[in-house]
Amino acid sequence: MKSAPDPVPLPLDHLAERGRENDPALVLKHETLNHEELRHRVARLASWLVSEVPERGARVATWAAKGELTCLMPLAAARAGLVHVPINPLLKHAQVAHILADSGAVMLIGTKARLATLEDGNVPEGCRVLEEQEALDAVAAHDGSLGPSEADTDDLAAILYTSGSTGRPKGVMLSHANMWLGAVSVAHYLGMESDDVTLGVLPLSFDYGQNQLLSTWYAGGSVVPLDYLFPRDVMKACAKHGVTTLAAVPPLWVQLTELEWSDDATQTMRRLTNSGGALTVDLVRDLRGIFPDARLFPMYGLTEAFRSTFLDPKLVDSHPTSMGNAIPFAEILVINDAGDVAAPGEEGELVHCGPLVAHGYWQDAEPTAQRFRPAPTASTYGGTAVWSGDRVKREADGLLYFVGRRDAMIKSAGNRISPQEVEEAALATGFVAEAVALGIPDERVGHAVHLVVRAEPGAQDAEVQLPKLLSKELPNFMNPQEIHWREAMPLNPNGKIDRTALLKELSQ
Repeated sequence: MKSAPDPVPLPLDHLAERGRENDPALVLKHETLNHEELRHRVARLASWLVSEVPERGARVATWAAKGELTCLMPLAAARAGLVHVPINPLLKHAQVAHILADSGAVMLIGTKARLATLEDGNVPEGCRVLEEQEALDAVAAHDGSLGPSEADTDDLAAILYTSGSTGRPKGVMLSHANMWLGAVSVAHYLGMESDDVTLGVLPLSFDYGQNQLLSTWYAGGSVVPLDYLFPRDVMKACAKHGVTTLAAVPPLWVQLTELEWSDDATQTMRRLTNSGGALTVDLVRDLRGIFPDARLFPMYGLTEAFRSTFLDPKLVDSHPTSMGNAIPFAEILVINDAGDVAAPGEEGELVHCGPLVAHGYWQDAEPTAQRFRPAPTASTYGGTAVWSGDRVKREADGLLYFVGRRDAMIKSAGNRISPQEVEEAALATGFVAEAVALGIPDERVGHAVHLVVRAEPGAQDAEVQLPKLLSKELPNFMNPQEIHWREAMPLNPNGKIDRTALLKELSQ
């Protein structure tokens, strides 16, 4: 994939048509589908959906573990002219009830055990509920087949709900074009090929996780979906399936680097990708040691625009803290507080322009107006842009660096403190495996710095040594007022550290 990626989007379901018919496409627990079988099953599932839900644009939700249903539904629903609403299987009944009501879903297909947790009033009137196996049996008995669609690529294809740590997740509206171009972009800059094998460990309700399917199929490769119980399950799957592509978020990378990896689990690995939080210098070093031949791609994204930047693997060692540059089809501007393009080294807000920008929040006009605003006049694309709220800076060499979220900056005794800077200082001591810095309301200073950490396995005397080292490395106003030690960090349904839960706990 050395030539420039094609910027012309197609209907999302055309991704099923990309691979060579006899090459593997989807490795399920009890069978492997080649690309011809993938096409056949997408066509049959889409035909069944049309027979059950004839209204174009209707929302169909899935709430199940990774398997045939959840992997095929993004393409089949798009081919049927429906809007797929994938629900993270880790969510509980109250969050599921909100998503169903908010999206207006007319059908929910889920595993029997999950559906059994729903209470009276959780399922809105008019929403039909089907057990996953019941639906799969009905599809298998269906004799219809629906060919590739001619959908308008601006039509909605999916609504992805944010993780919902606050209890009120928002639905991000994604079009066929958003998702198609996201697949093309990632497959291009990762250099994916038809013999690639992607291990899908991330939730398919997460844009990062779902794109693992779409970008791999765009390249004609194969996906191995995995719901793992323990990090060791990931390592075993890499060895069993000859995995070439592994994507994760920092908390999972930390756990994976604590394992003793066998040669057969690493020898086929070509690339590692990271998003959902920054990699630390130590984590990069550890990943290099385990996967010496794999290219490492640090990435930055947000569901409202899918993905914004990636760092060229050749620059990871020399610029380990950089976000890199814009991915194909994304235009990234840094806008200062005066509304102008920031000068090199000047802090500003990251603004994402271009065709990857989502269509706003589903039936949520006020938040949409706040986040999705007209692009800056300097934009080449124009139109609507996502104003991320993330503070970044672009250095003279063009590389971007994350500073912090505007709403996450800690304001203490008149000082603006970046949580990331405190966290990096803690990780650099070698006594800490994970760290989260938070601003807790304080009558005296406005917000006091609190640091939540998990000790590095085997670290000796960490609780005594960490505060001493931080006091040497950080100015007084940045030093944590209190350090909270945890055996494990709380994670949100997408596998990221749940900062909202920690903030709520410590603020009580």
